[in-house]
Amino acid sequence: MRQIWIPKTGEPEVLEVREAPDPVPLEGEVRVRVRASGINFADVLARMGLYPDAPPLPAVVGYEVAGVVDGVGEGVEGFAIGDRVLVFTRFGGYSDVLCAPAGLVAPIPDALDFGGAASIPVNWLTAWLMLVRLGNVRKGDKVLVHACAGGVGTAAVQICRHRGAEVIGTASAAKHERLREMGVAHCIDYRTQDFEAEVKRLTDGSGVDIALDAVGGESFKKSYRSLASLGRLFVFGVSSFAPGTSKSMVAALTGLWKMPSFKPLALMNRNRGVFGVNLGHLWDRGPELRSMLAEMLALFADGTFVPVVDRSFGFDEAGAAHRYIQERKNFGKVLLEP
Repeated sequence: MRQIWIPKTGEPEVLEVREAPDPVPLEGEVRVRVRASGINFADVLARMGLYPDAPPLPAVVGYEVAGVVDGVGEGVEGFAIGDRVLVFTRFGGYSDVLCAPAGLVAPIPDALDFGGAASIPVNWLTAWLMLVRLGNVRKGDKVLVHACAGGVGTAAVQICRHRGAEVIGTASAAKHERLREMGVAHCIDYRTQDFEAEVKRLTDGSGVDIALDAVGGESFKKSYRSLASLGRLFVFGVSSFAPGTSKSMVAALTGLWKMPSFKPLALMNRNRGVFGVNLGHLWDRGPELRSMLAEMLALFADGTFVPVVDRSFGFDEAGAAHRYIQERKNFGKVLLEP
């Protein structure tokens, strides 16, 4: 098999392709020939040495793949060789073949290709968990979505549209037209506009019902101040800790210093809530994750949801793929294809 390794922390170009023997599925596992692997910002942070959950280097990262079953371990039921599947991988997803517990594998609806399927597990489940499972988003709600053109952002836009909520999205100006076509009501250029002031203007001072923020640092403070009464802030990333393509302790420490602390009495008095979400810490909630995934896949199958895939890179182009994401060029999901 071929895998993309992070041999050491550094610029995107440190990523390298290595070969190893194909794994053999153990009891309860299926083996999958990978057709597409999803890239997430956590992978980028791991490469930079800024992701505490990452395995020790050298390592193979990657949380999600789609492909074809080509081996079934003893005791596995419901999967057969030739099945098209998507897979949650707790690292190891940057591989062209892998083994995974059958409980982390799901059939791909006929309406989806491999690239679309590989874009779903992390981004869509994160968005669904925040908006539907925890946020109870409903018709008429106003939702602030940071990085609206990213993987989680484009998923959130479609979920909000499905549930009848209005989206205020932050993104660079070049992406606004396409976001409006997707149904975003108001676009804010985070490079030239103060999103807190814009939210106040757009909501006549009342604020938003839900805010999704993976920027971190001071952005968390401003998103919290942008909430209406009964508003919910979801924090699920710290992209501001990595403004460049190499590790910057100044940026990371500055981001930490600017992080807010949320005090119980203030939350009570303002009738607001703050949720932290990290899908990688929910492996022990497998049945709930599978239930949410099944509900979403049904909506992909009937055309309600459509994956937004920006582009795919070959394994030999993995460094370019990481750089592409860090330069904020993508609209939707970026993939690796063996």
